[in-house]
Amino acid sequence: MNHAERPVIYRYGVVTRLSHWLWVLAFFVLVGSGLQIFNASPNLDASDKSNPARRVLAIGSPQDGIGTTTIFGHTFTTTGFLGWNGNGMGGHDAHAFPAAIIIPGYQDLAAGRRWHLFFGWIAALCWIAWIVATARKGSLRALLLRPSDLPKLWPMQAYYLKFRKTPPSYDGVYNPLQKAAYTTIGFVIAPLVVLTGLALSPGIDAIANPITAIFGGRQFARLWHFAGMLILLAFFAVHIFQVLTQGVVNQMRSMITGWYRTE
Repeated sequence: MNHAERPVIYRYGVVTRLSHWLWVLAFFVLVGSGLQIFNASPNLDASDKSNPARRVLAIGSPQDGIGTTTIFGHTFTTTGFLGWNGNGMGGHDAHAFPAAIIIPGYQDLAAGRRWHLFFGWIAALCWIAWIVATARKGSLRALLLRPSDLPKLWPMQAYYLKFRKTPPSYDGVYNPLQKAAYTTIGFVIAPLVVLTGLALSPGIDAIANPITAIFGGRQFARLWHFAGMLILLAFFAVHIFQVLTQGVVNQMRSMITGWYRTE
Protein backbone atom coordinates (compact mmCIF):
# COMPACT_ATOMS: atom_id res chain seq x y z
CA MET A 1 0.00 0.00 0.00
CA ASN A 2 1.52 3.34 -1.05
CA HIS A 3 1.40 6.55 0.95
CA ALA A 4 -1.72 7.91 -0.76
CA GLU A 5 -3.67 4.69 -0.14
CA ARG A 6 -3.04 4.55 3.60
CA PRO A 7 -6.26 5.31 5.52
CA VAL A 8 -6.65 8.61 7.35
CA ILE A 9 -8.13 8.68 10.84
CA TYR A 10 -9.32 11.52 13.06
CA ARG A 11 -6.75 11.19 15.83
CA TYR A 12 -7.00 14.34 17.98
CA GLY A 13 -10.09 16.31 18.94
CA VAL A 14 -10.34 20.10 19.14
CA VAL A 15 -9.88 20.29 22.92
CA THR A 16 -6.79 18.05 22.78
CA ARG A 17 -5.20 20.12 20.03
CA LEU A 18 -6.01 23.49 21.58
CA SER A 19 -4.80 22.44 25.02
CA HIS A 20 -1.62 21.02 23.45
CA TRP A 21 -0.61 24.22 21.63
CA LEU A 22 -1.71 26.52 24.44
CA TRP A 23 0.31 24.41 26.88
CA VAL A 24 3.38 24.73 24.63
CA LEU A 25 3.03 28.53 24.70
CA ALA A 26 2.43 28.57 28.45
CA PHE A 27 5.36 26.25 29.11
CA PHE A 28 7.90 28.43 27.33
CA VAL A 29 6.61 31.55 29.09
CA LEU A 30 6.79 29.69 32.41
CA VAL A 31 10.40 28.67 31.78
CA GLY A 32 11.43 32.21 30.83
CA SER A 33 9.59 33.88 33.71
CA GLY A 34 10.75 31.16 36.11
CA LEU A 35 14.37 31.87 35.22
CA GLN A 36 13.62 35.56 35.78
CA ILE A 37 12.44 34.71 39.30
CA PHE A 38 15.43 32.43 39.85
CA ASN A 39 17.78 35.31 39.01
CA ALA A 40 16.60 37.13 42.13
CA SER A 41 17.99 34.31 44.30
CA PRO A 42 20.24 32.17 42.07
CA ASN A 43 20.70 29.11 44.25
CA LEU A 44 18.93 25.91 45.27
CA ASP A 45 19.24 24.33 48.72
CA ALA A 46 18.26 20.84 49.89
CA SER A 47 16.87 22.30 53.09
CA ASP A 48 13.72 23.70 54.65
CA LYS A 49 15.30 27.16 54.54
CA SER A 50 18.23 28.90 52.88
CA ASN A 51 21.32 26.96 53.92
CA PRO A 52 24.69 27.36 52.13
CA ALA A 53 25.91 24.15 53.78
CA ARG A 54 23.28 22.17 51.85
CA ARG A 55 23.52 24.05 48.57
CA VAL A 56 22.83 22.00 45.44
CA LEU A 57 23.19 24.71 42.82
CA ALA A 58 24.55 28.25 42.86
CA ILE A 59 25.09 30.59 39.92
CA GLY A 60 26.88 33.84 40.52
CA SER A 61 29.66 36.27 39.72
CA PRO A 62 32.56 36.37 42.20
CA GLN A 63 33.86 39.48 40.42
CA ASP A 64 32.96 41.65 37.46
CA GLY A 65 33.47 39.87 34.16
CA ILE A 66 33.48 36.37 35.69
CA GLY A 67 30.53 34.00 35.90
CA THR A 68 30.54 30.71 37.79
CA THR A 69 28.17 27.79 38.34
CA THR A 70 28.56 25.53 41.37
CA ILE A 71 26.87 22.11 41.40
CA PHE A 72 27.19 19.96 44.53
CA GLY A 73 30.28 21.90 45.54
CA HIS A 74 32.05 21.71 42.16
CA THR A 75 32.55 25.11 40.56
CA PHE A 76 32.76 25.73 36.82
CA THR A 77 33.50 28.95 34.97
CA THR A 78 30.46 29.82 32.85
CA THR A 79 31.26 33.41 31.87
CA GLY A 80 29.17 34.65 28.96
CA PHE A 81 26.20 32.45 29.70
CA LEU A 82 25.65 31.74 33.39
CA GLY A 83 26.61 34.20 36.12
CA TRP A 84 27.92 37.01 33.92
CA ASN A 85 26.02 37.65 30.71
CA GLY A 86 23.99 40.05 28.58
CA ASN A 87 21.55 42.25 30.50
CA GLY A 88 19.18 42.99 27.62
CA MET A 89 20.25 46.63 27.44
CA GLY A 90 23.39 46.31 25.37
CA GLY A 91 25.75 45.54 28.24
CA HIS A 92 26.82 42.72 30.53
CA ASP A 93 26.44 42.28 34.24
CA ALA A 94 25.93 39.70 36.97
CA HIS A 95 22.79 37.63 36.45
CA ALA A 96 22.33 33.87 36.75
CA PHE A 97 20.61 33.51 33.37
CA PRO A 98 21.00 35.88 30.40
CA ALA A 99 18.37 38.34 29.26
CA ALA A 100 17.95 36.40 26.00
CA ILE A 101 16.12 33.55 27.75
CA ILE A 102 14.26 35.28 30.59
CA ILE A 103 10.83 36.95 30.52
CA PRO A 104 10.75 39.91 30.54
CA GLY A 105 14.15 40.32 28.92
CA TYR A 106 15.46 42.64 31.64
CA GLN A 107 15.67 42.11 35.38
CA ASP A 108 12.19 42.69 36.83
CA LEU A 109 11.17 40.26 39.57
CA ALA A 110 7.64 41.65 40.00
CA ALA A 111 6.86 41.34 36.28
CA GLY A 112 8.38 37.86 36.18
CA ARG A 113 6.10 36.75 39.01
CA ARG A 114 3.02 38.13 37.27
CA TRP A 115 3.87 36.36 34.00
CA HIS A 116 4.64 33.15 35.88
CA LEU A 117 1.43 33.15 37.90
CA PHE A 118 -0.81 33.95 34.92
CA PHE A 119 0.63 31.33 32.59
CA GLY A 120 0.95 28.83 35.44
CA TRP A 121 -2.83 28.75 35.74
CA ILE A 122 -3.17 28.46 31.96
CA ALA A 123 -0.79 25.48 31.90
CA ALA A 124 -2.65 23.82 34.79
CA LEU A 125 -6.02 24.29 33.06
CA CYS A 126 -4.60 22.87 29.81
CA TRP A 127 -3.36 19.84 31.71
CA ILE A 128 -6.79 19.29 33.29
CA ALA A 129 -8.55 19.84 29.95
CA TRP A 130 -6.29 17.27 28.28
CA ILE A 131 -7.02 14.67 30.98
CA VAL A 132 -10.78 15.27 30.83
CA ALA A 133 -10.88 15.22 27.01
CA THR A 134 -8.80 12.05 26.88
CA ALA A 135 -10.96 10.37 29.53
CA ARG A 136 -14.20 11.32 27.74
CA LYS A 137 -12.80 9.92 24.52
CA GLY A 138 -12.17 6.65 26.35
CA SER A 139 -8.46 6.55 25.57
CA LEU A 140 -6.97 7.65 28.89
CA ARG A 141 -6.33 4.07 29.94
CA ALA A 142 -4.49 3.42 26.68
CA LEU A 143 -1.97 6.12 27.66
CA LEU A 144 -0.97 4.49 30.93
CA LEU A 145 2.18 2.40 31.14
CA ARG A 146 1.59 -1.22 32.12
CA PRO A 147 4.02 -3.84 33.49
CA SER A 148 3.84 -5.69 30.16
CA ASP A 149 5.21 -2.57 28.42
CA LEU A 150 8.43 -2.41 30.45
CA PRO A 151 10.44 -5.02 28.47
CA LYS A 152 9.57 -3.17 25.26
CA LEU A 153 10.92 0.23 26.31
CA TRP A 154 14.50 -0.28 25.13
CA PRO A 155 13.54 -2.07 21.86
CA MET A 156 11.25 0.87 21.09
CA GLN A 157 14.03 3.36 21.83
CA ALA A 158 16.40 1.31 19.68
CA TYR A 159 13.90 1.63 16.84
CA TYR A 160 13.78 5.43 17.27
CA LEU A 161 17.59 5.53 17.26
CA LYS A 162 17.63 3.44 14.06
CA PHE A 163 19.40 0.52 15.79
CA ARG A 164 16.64 -1.82 14.62
CA LYS A 165 14.49 -1.71 11.51
CA THR A 166 11.12 -2.49 13.03
CA PRO A 167 9.49 -1.47 16.32
CA PRO A 168 8.52 -4.12 18.88
CA SER A 169 4.94 -5.31 18.69
CA TYR A 170 2.53 -3.53 21.01
CA ASP A 171 -1.21 -3.18 21.50
CA GLY A 172 -3.14 0.04 21.06
CA VAL A 173 -2.41 3.40 19.48
CA TYR A 174 0.49 4.38 21.74
CA ASN A 175 3.82 2.58 21.89
CA PRO A 176 5.58 1.75 25.18
CA LEU A 177 7.80 4.85 25.13
CA GLN A 178 4.84 7.12 24.53
CA LYS A 179 2.97 5.47 27.40
CA ALA A 180 5.99 5.88 29.69
CA ALA A 181 6.29 9.56 28.77
CA TYR A 182 2.59 10.35 29.13
CA THR A 183 2.31 8.44 32.41
CA THR A 184 5.38 10.05 33.96
CA ILE A 185 4.78 13.58 32.71
CA GLY A 186 1.00 13.67 32.95
CA PHE A 187 0.52 11.95 36.28
CA VAL A 188 3.77 12.48 38.19
CA ILE A 189 5.82 15.46 37.00
CA ALA A 190 2.96 17.82 36.06
CA PRO A 191 1.21 17.43 39.44
CA LEU A 192 4.59 17.81 41.17
CA VAL A 193 5.31 21.08 39.36
CA VAL A 194 1.82 22.45 40.08
CA LEU A 195 1.90 21.53 43.78
CA THR A 196 5.45 22.79 44.36
CA GLY A 197 4.51 26.01 42.55
CA LEU A 198 1.59 26.44 44.97
CA ALA A 199 3.92 25.66 47.89
CA LEU A 200 6.21 28.49 46.75
CA SER A 201 3.38 31.01 46.83
CA PRO A 202 3.45 33.03 50.08
CA GLY A 203 -0.35 33.28 50.00
CA ILE A 204 -0.85 29.51 49.66
CA ASP A 205 1.84 28.88 52.26
CA ALA A 206 -0.07 31.08 54.70
CA ILE A 207 -3.46 29.37 54.25
CA ALA A 208 -2.37 25.84 53.34
CA ASN A 209 1.00 25.29 54.99
CA PRO A 210 0.72 21.46 54.86
CA ILE A 211 1.30 21.64 51.09
CA THR A 212 4.64 23.37 51.73
CA ALA A 213 5.49 21.04 54.62
CA ILE A 214 4.92 17.95 52.45
CA PHE A 215 7.82 19.03 50.23
CA GLY A 216 10.14 19.80 53.14
CA GLY A 217 9.70 23.58 53.23
CA ARG A 218 9.82 26.34 50.63
CA GLN A 219 13.49 25.85 49.74
CA PHE A 220 12.97 22.14 49.13
CA ALA A 221 9.81 22.94 47.15
CA ARG A 222 11.89 25.34 45.06
CA LEU A 223 14.39 22.56 44.38
CA TRP A 224 11.65 20.12 43.30
CA HIS A 225 10.02 22.81 41.18
CA PHE A 226 13.29 23.52 39.34
CA ALA A 227 13.98 19.79 38.87
CA GLY A 228 10.47 19.35 37.47
CA MET A 229 11.15 22.10 34.94
CA LEU A 230 14.33 20.34 33.79
CA ILE A 231 12.45 17.06 33.37
CA LEU A 232 9.75 18.80 31.35
CA LEU A 233 12.43 20.36 29.14
CA ALA A 234 13.97 16.91 28.61
CA PHE A 235 10.52 15.51 27.76
CA PHE A 236 9.99 18.31 25.26
CA ALA A 237 13.37 17.58 23.62
CA VAL A 238 12.58 13.84 23.34
CA HIS A 239 9.10 14.63 22.06
CA ILE A 240 10.50 16.85 19.31
CA PHE A 241 13.05 14.15 18.43
CA GLN A 242 10.28 11.57 18.07
CA VAL A 243 8.20 13.88 15.89
CA LEU A 244 11.17 14.60 13.64
CA THR A 245 12.07 10.92 13.24
CA GLN A 246 8.55 9.52 12.83
CA GLY A 247 7.12 11.53 9.95
CA VAL A 248 7.17 15.17 10.95
CA VAL A 249 4.61 16.29 8.33
CA ASN A 250 2.11 13.58 9.27
CA GLN A 251 2.61 14.19 13.00
CA MET A 252 2.28 17.96 12.73
CA ARG A 253 -0.78 17.69 10.47
CA SER A 254 -2.50 15.45 13.00
CA MET A 255 -1.87 17.90 15.85
CA ILE A 256 -3.03 20.88 13.77
CA THR A 257 -6.00 19.40 11.88
CA GLY A 258 -6.65 16.23 13.88
CA TRP A 259 -6.25 13.93 10.86
CA TYR A 260 -3.49 11.32 10.85
CA ARG A 261 -2.45 9.01 8.00
CA THR A 262 -1.94 5.52 9.46
CA GLU A 263 0.99 3.20 8.92
